[in-house]
Amino acid sequence: MRLDLSTLDNLPPAVDTPKYDPRLIGVGIVHLGIGAFHRAQTAVFSDDALAIERADWGICGVSLRSADVRDRLVPQDGLYTAVEKSPAGTRRRIIGSVREVLFLGDQRDAIRTRLLEGQTRIVSLTITEKGYCHDPATGKLNPAHPDIAHDLAHPDQPKSAIGLIAGALDARRLSHGRAFTVLCCDNLPHNGALVRGLVLAFAELRDPSLARWIAEQASFPSTMVDRIVPATTEADIADNDAALGLHDAAPVVHEPFKQWAIEDKFVAGRPAWDRAGAQLVADVAPYEAMKLRLLNGSHSALAYLGFLSGREFIYQVVADPVFVAYMRRMMEREVAPSLAVPQGVDLRAYQDALVQRFQNPALPHRTQQIAMDGSQKLPQRLLGTVRDNLAGGRPIDLIALAIAGWMRYVGGVDEHGRDIAVADPLAGEFKRLAARHRGDPAAWVRALLGVRAVFGDDLPADERLVAQLVRWLEALVADGAQRTVAAAVARS
Repeated sequence: MRLDLSTLDNLPPAVDTPKYDPRLIGVGIVHLGIGAFHRAQTAVFSDDALAIERADWGICGVSLRSADVRDRLVPQDGLYTAVEKSPAGTRRRIIGSVREVLFLGDQRDAIRTRLLEGQTRIVSLTITEKGYCHDPATGKLNPAHPDIAHDLAHPDQPKSAIGLIAGALDARRLSHGRAFTVLCCDNLPHNGALVRGLVLAFAELRDPSLARWIAEQASFPSTMVDRIVPATTEADIADNDAALGLHDAAPVVHEPFKQWAIEDKFVAGRPAWDRAGAQLVADVAPYEAMKLRLLNGSHSALAYLGFLSGREFIYQVVADPVFVAYMRRMMEREVAPSLAVPQGVDLRAYQDALVQRFQNPALPHRTQQIAMDGSQKLPQRLLGTVRDNLAGGRPIDLIALAIAGWMRYVGGVDEHGRDIAVADPLAGEFKRLAARHRGDPAAWVRALLGVRAVFGDDLPADERLVAQLVRWLEALVADGAQRTVAAAVARS
């Protein structure tokens, strides 16, 4: 038997089920990018909010690139298991907030109808950094991106999230005249303002009057989301099936910790997320910077250097005292001084908690999963801190080692001469550059710094940064990641 609305009553007592009848919940949110992170984080907050206030704030999840999640969830009436894992044990709950799942590839008309409906008051997104078709170094729309170029030429057949949102807002402008709130939940700096800029730039190219209407009528709150969610494995599915006594094709696995800070700026209402534990704040920026630079920056640093040292999972990296010392010193000495700390936050306790969260052996998070799409992640996770520290005359030594680790990684060959499967939108460009410069660390650093979409125009001209990157890359090539990290800790 399969998990669905008809089998909810067949679950073991230890499995929590929705505290409301999902059949009675209408759709008020369209979520673009219904992957594991959304289902383990924001959809869980919505599930909690619906248990508190049973309004029509159900979710229509939209897959933009693959039918896989749709095909797993539709036979289950949108239900799935959120599996919380920690050293203390495993907890399972069924999430009922996802009431519909559609795939853009063959349900375009249904998605357009759902986006046009007045009852749709929020369009949220978790499409990863590369899904925004922008220049990560500047935050500007890339009109030459193939999806953006297509959407401008074929406005009725959008491929990109930006084109889809702009087209939906245009259709609403011309019909009932009511806009919606666009809620970005991806790891991007000032993500609400950034997405607003991308949508307005796209709309300006399409129809300046549309851009003016969106600017006046729609809202784009910034958010900060935080929960570690590794990719679900076949073993996770099998274990969950055994615990449920039913087949669930779409469980998600996550840590106990979760946090969601949201700028309270909605044009047509919102669920009771605040009553479900979300922080509704006037300014998300301090929370966002703290999370991006401390958590995500450390995650990326450990992913590249840990992978190069032979570790498959993050918890294995953080089991090594040398890497823990590196992480702590980078956070304390180079990242924390760049932050404006939110009121009431104990920054030292936050850093201690990060180490504990990364050490969770019940949550095997692959270093290569975190390492993917680095060209899109580095600007906000590491390079923003570098820019601030260079401007303030503060040290960048340990962050530069993390960037050098990325440079070694995208060279495509590991410390044992084996090929690295580099998953990145710029992987082809990195491969071409590596063919010319591999074997010459100084030339390789200069070549990668020349990728403007990642490093902009300012960082390649900073000789202090260049010198540190060359020194660290030479050490990584000569001595390997383990010895280089140990040396960095010893001298810091």
